[in-house]
Amino acid sequence: MPILNKDMTLCISLSGRPSNIGTRFHNYLYEELGLNFIYKAFSTEDLAGAIAGVRALGIRGCSVSMPFKEDVMALVDTIESSAAAIDSVNTIVNTDGRLSASNTDFEAIATLIQRHELDPSHAVLVRGSGGMAKAVVGAFREAGFENLTVLARNAAAGGALAQKYGYFFTAVDPEPDHQILVNVTPLGMDGAQAATQSFSDAQIAAAETVFDVVAFPSETPLVAAGRKQGKQVITGAEVIALQAAAQFEKYTGHALSADQVARASEFSRL
Repeated sequence: MPILNKDMTLCISLSGRPSNIGTRFHNYLYEELGLNFIYKAFSTEDLAGAIAGVRALGIRGCSVSMPFKEDVMALVDTIESSAAAIDSVNTIVNTDGRLSASNTDFEAIATLIQRHELDPSHAVLVRGSGGMAKAVVGAFREAGFENLTVLARNAAAGGALAQKYGYFFTAVDPEPDHQILVNVTPLGMDGAQAATQSFSDAQIAAAETVFDVVAFPSETPLVAAGRKQGKQVITGAEVIALQAAAQFEKYTGHALSADQVARASEFSRL
């Protein structure tokens, strides 16, 4: 990476709980490509002030994580279709003081639906109702899926999410008759719930595809069970790599190869 200098372009992230994942991903590639960029993670209790700083200081890119993804929408100039589709922002690009917002989570999910050739006639069961669930459900709607059920303990949030896109809601595990299972909860994530499988073996047996948006670890109990039963598996590692690569290209103008994304993703997990 170049020595810090006055001409260096700054990109940042804003999150309630900052991590080194994006910082390591982006800075690894800046160094590899010889770009005069640097990436730094931040948190804030003054979102409006932080976004004003992005604009005033010429900060090129700003990744946005929870709990700021919705509130930030009122603070930008342009909302692209990927963010408008789900009322949620995770990426801001500053071009000469004008801020454009998009959602690369939505873009990544949409890409994976297409890449793995998921069938729009199949029934989908999505467990979860948080911010990332909006990206998932919105992307399935955009891809033409008509039969989708949101399964969530939070009836208010889950019901509202399902209603927004014209889907079904349930607070109780349905019978195992969905061809696509998607986990968008912390079940299986590193930490207290790491050993919890987000769908039952019977639900997995009835499915053709299991999709776990949890990125750490990439081999969650759901993913392991899906592989064991011979199902098509889509992992959270694929999601996070695609969304980060899309952000990188928006900020720098450089498209990344699959190999570059894989190496940067591996480095970000060290």
